[in-house]
Amino acid sequence: MSARLAHARPTAHPRSTALHGSRARTQLMPQLELVALIVREYQPAIDFFVNVLQFELVEDVPSLTNDGRPKRWVVVRPVGGATGILLARADGERQKTMVGEQFAGRVGFFLRVDDFEKTHARIVAAGVRFVTAPRVEPYGQVAVFLDIEGNRWDLLGQVNER
Repeated sequence: MSARLAHARPTAHPRSTALHGSRARTQLMPQLELVALIVREYQPAIDFFVNVLQFELVEDVPSLTNDGRPKRWVVVRPVGGATGILLARADGERQKTMVGEQFAGRVGFFLRVDDFEKTHARIVAAGVRFVTAPRVEPYGQVAVFLDIEGNRWDLLGQVNER
């Protein structure tokens, strides 16, 4: 298995200026690098995120579990985004029961897009199941869909899109 790397990571990091006494200093702000999503199998999850949601495959390399068993390190990310999703294959019965239930039936991911209508139509055509109709909220147009494992996502449009 070979590593497949997508576009280079964004290099700009948010910076803040903190005052310490009378002098200012610049500090690198922390960044949420990855979130883990438990999946049944790697390849169907990769196909969903890359082909349906049009994320980039950032990494797909061999790795080891904490106790030395083989696994894969698979990271997908929205194109141009900073935070990636580590696709973690369920290991053991407890993890298998959590597939699709990581957020106890609540929306756990929020995907903001530039063109809500176009994205909504594209992923509906790809067979993605929406569990709510699109509606307008103060934070933008929104509709809830299910990923390949049944986790709930908000598809979010821009705030002044409608």
